[in-house]
Amino acid sequence: MSNKLQRDVSLSEVHGTVETKIRGSKWRQLFAFFGPAYLVSVGYMDPGNWATDLAGGSKFGYALIWVLLMSNLMALLLQNLSARLGIVRGRDLAQANREVYPKYINLPLYVLAEVAIAACDLAEVLGMAIGIQLLTGLPLAWGVAITVFDTFLLLFLQRLGMRKMEAFIIGLIAVVGLSFFVEIMFAKPNAGEVIKGFIPHLPGNDALYIAIGIIGATVMPHNLYLHSALVQTRKIQKGEEHMRKALRLNFLDSAIALNLAFFVNAAILVLAATVFFKSGRTEVASIKEAYQLLAPLLGSTLASKLFAVALIAAGQSSTVTGTLSGQIVMEGYLRLRINPLLRRLITRLLAIIPAVIVIVISGEQEVDELLVFSQVILSLQLGFAIIPLIHFVSDKKTMGKFSINTITKIFAWLVASILIYLNVKLVYEEAANYFSQPGNLFWKIVIVAAGSLAASLLLYIFIHPWTSKKQMGKSIHLHSEAGGLNEFEVPTFRKIAVALDFSDRDEKLLAYAVGQGNKDSFYLLIHIVESASARMLGKQSDDFETRNDQERLDLYKAQLEQKGFRTSTRLGYVQRTKEIVRIVTEEQADMLVIGAHGHSGFKDFIYGETVNTVRHELKIPVLIVNL
Repeated sequence: MSNKLQRDVSLSEVHGTVETKIRGSKWRQLFAFFGPAYLVSVGYMDPGNWATDLAGGSKFGYALIWVLLMSNLMALLLQNLSARLGIVRGRDLAQANREVYPKYINLPLYVLAEVAIAACDLAEVLGMAIGIQLLTGLPLAWGVAITVFDTFLLLFLQRLGMRKMEAFIIGLIAVVGLSFFVEIMFAKPNAGEVIKGFIPHLPGNDALYIAIGIIGATVMPHNLYLHSALVQTRKIQKGEEHMRKALRLNFLDSAIALNLAFFVNAAILVLAATVFFKSGRTEVASIKEAYQLLAPLLGSTLASKLFAVALIAAGQSSTVTGTLSGQIVMEGYLRLRINPLLRRLITRLLAIIPAVIVIVISGEQEVDELLVFSQVILSLQLGFAIIPLIHFVSDKKTMGKFSINTITKIFAWLVASILIYLNVKLVYEEAANYFSQPGNLFWKIVIVAAGSLAASLLLYIFIHPWTSKKQMGKSIHLHSEAGGLNEFEVPTFRKIAVALDFSDRDEKLLAYAVGQGNKDSFYLLIHIVESASARMLGKQSDDFETRNDQERLDLYKAQLEQKGFRTSTRLGYVQRTKEIVRIVTEEQADMLVIGAHGHSGFKDFIYGETVNTVRHELKIPVLIVNL
């Protein structure tokens, strides 16, 4: 189900798959770069952000819109630093961390990143479940359980390719944006009062707490991992001019996408301010309350329905990006890949189980508390992503001319300090409320110990890049060294292995294999037995299918030898991928010929795609025949 990575690139199955060297109008060239930031932007409008926006608007009217704008500018800066790392270094944030920090530091960084992704997924699960309940009346626990099935959407999107996946996400973002555009049309806010909300001011201490919540929930740590990998899906030409163009267009991509996210968050706050604050319903802070009150206060049931639809779309759009983030951190920190769909199911189950437990034990009224808890967990992880990122993009040895300038560094560290302080303050206040309650001594000790370890880790990752003599990775090379081709030797293949699936495609595979050899080549015919007996007994299996498969291999062998080709056969058992790799390695073959569609469907889900896994495991040439 997993394999160690051989190719050190981020999201290798889509790495460099989007062509950017496009002839035609400037708009077509711009469009080639647009996409990654839209996938990132969904993290800024997921259900976890809705609660703070609703609370801010219902309690303080339009007064906190400026906080949304400020947090959006902070996010724009950090996301552009993340994109810069991916474009210039060709590394995502997890890979860069692995290169710089020791193993004993990378392990907790990996665990924290995974916890943050699970916490974000928890907010998505709850948001989608609430949306389903609001539209259908289905109990919340059933809505949570239903969300597990959206994992199969990922399998479909991955097969369509990166551009279609981006188009799907943009479509969902459009649903959210249009829903709130219609909501605002219903609400008819006073434009003059809305504009006054952009003037920085805080109407009391309670507003400060809500402002901290808005800012603290804005920058998602997994988005920094995600953006640094997604920009590498573009095939960027070598050279300083092309790299500067890529940085410039990605900044434009980020600016547009994050401003759309700002519009959605501002629309939620403005809607709450216009509908609830103006009518004196300042206590509205939960998603359910907002849904129930929209229709009577606006005089239209459509307003409530659109609110629920937008909630589901916001949660669904985050599903895909959450999976990609998980894949990035696992491959970057551990150099380990499992099938993306299986990876998604594991992450989703980690989110569903606590949600169902809380709903069953405490009831649906505790859901909003669980949403807040997920945001607190995200807050804890933020500093562990921001600090290394700023270090990496500031390093002149690895970034060359593209390291950030002094002014950008000052702003970056200032933003990091503000975000870390606000998040620590938020976590501290939550912990203080817990500590004020009697009892629970064991868990209080655990919280203190965990907080001390987290603070020590944060301090270490801040200091280490400055004190360590270890280089941050390879420096960038804008131009390859000039020169002609040296003398090279055309390879000859002594032993060619052929993985057969006993279909009408075997003849084509054998023809390609023979085409790679010469008169002295030796051909190894391989087939994997996957019968019930083989699964239980392995090589000791002697059932009808095993005997029949060996007879067929012997028939192929006899026919090839009649044509003058030296041939041998090997059967493997049960796990197709591992067995092909094992046999090829044991037989010391120096080339493998394999079909592009050996397995599909459920076996792809369990074992991963055979061709991709085998290709990464073997260090010999692999000829993939498109069947």
